[in-house]
Amino acid sequence: MPQHVPSSLRVTPPDAPQHPPVPPAHPRRIVFLAHRDLGNPSAGGSELLVDRLADGLTRLGHQVTLLCGGPASFRDYRVVSAGGAYDHYLRARSAFARRVGDCDLLVEVCNGMPYLAPLWHHGPTLCLVNHVHTDLWPMRFGGPLAPAARIGRRLEHWALAGARRRGLLVAVSPSTAHALHGLGVPRERIRIVHNGVEEPGPRTARSPQPLFVAVGRLVEYKRVDLLLRLWERVRPVTGGRLVIVGDGPERDRLERLAGPDVEFTGHVSEAEKHRLLCAAWLLLHPSAVEGWGLVVTEAAVRRTPAIAFDVPGLRDSVVDGETGVLARGESSFAAAWCTLALSAHRRELMGEAAREHAARFRWDRTVRQFRAVAAEAVRSRQP
Repeated sequence: MPQHVPSSLRVTPPDAPQHPPVPPAHPRRIVFLAHRDLGNPSAGGSELLVDRLADGLTRLGHQVTLLCGGPASFRDYRVVSAGGAYDHYLRARSAFARRVGDCDLLVEVCNGMPYLAPLWHHGPTLCLVNHVHTDLWPMRFGGPLAPAARIGRRLEHWALAGARRRGLLVAVSPSTAHALHGLGVPRERIRIVHNGVEEPGPRTARSPQPLFVAVGRLVEYKRVDLLLRLWERVRPVTGGRLVIVGDGPERDRLERLAGPDVEFTGHVSEAEKHRLLCAAWLLLHPSAVEGWGLVVTEAAVRRTPAIAFDVPGLRDSVVDGETGVLARGESSFAAAWCTLALSAHRRELMGEAAREHAARFRWDRTVRQFRAVAAEAVRSRQP
């Protein structure tokens, strides 16, 4: 017979993971339902957010599973692939039943196409929204595909506001919260949890020559083509180089549009991204809409100010006139670009303000805030 050992005499192996016990008020088993894993070549800010949340919750003692489409990578939390990039939307329900089984909280990450989890999962659910795609559907599906854009837009709006008659939604910025309320989601059901940022470590050298950097997935709504047109107006004034970091379906077309002194790097390592953001004089962000604009904060911790358009998400991560400039049009963007490029003193002041502002956003704080909302979502479903 097994011998009973008093708890006071039990010894934990030194290499065993030391997780603090999960308080009863918090859900122990949490499943994220998302489009991609962070290891997917098409991953971006949304995937980074989910990874930081899943990893942070795991470190706090929760059992976390990510159910996604496409390849599944090995992580400290469990990652399960439900199928391909698009068919996994149809297979998510069966994959959840067969390979996950049950959970205390299902977090549906809504990035355009919905999973409609509240219709088939009867336990507590939480919806995590980076940004509402209202104006992006026509950009993604134009011309003969316009009917698909209309269907996608209506489906997304119904999934966020119509199918979710109860439960909480997490927005990553006030802009996203405002967009959700505009769809008809009551404000009392919306919680805001900002993105965080890593402490980047020692800075590397700033470029002695003008260097301007844009970072992001090369897709339509990022509007890198607009940035290339503006570069033709700015380059004669500032000189220097424009470096485009990232990859995507638009890359070939954009490389054909690019003029002199433009470099496309494709995907880069975190170390190389750190070097480029430290070296850059300015971060340029011409996107039409964002949930938050994570790279703005990543540049800010390296004392690099940003120029962006005054659009949802970016108006939350850029403090206009302090940590960067929010342009109201193409001419305004080009003028700010030239002005800051020619004023080292103003760039330094904005860079320092950006660093101080970014100090408010750290991933551990993001995880704690999300964990509190997760507990609230579970409590709201209890009798």
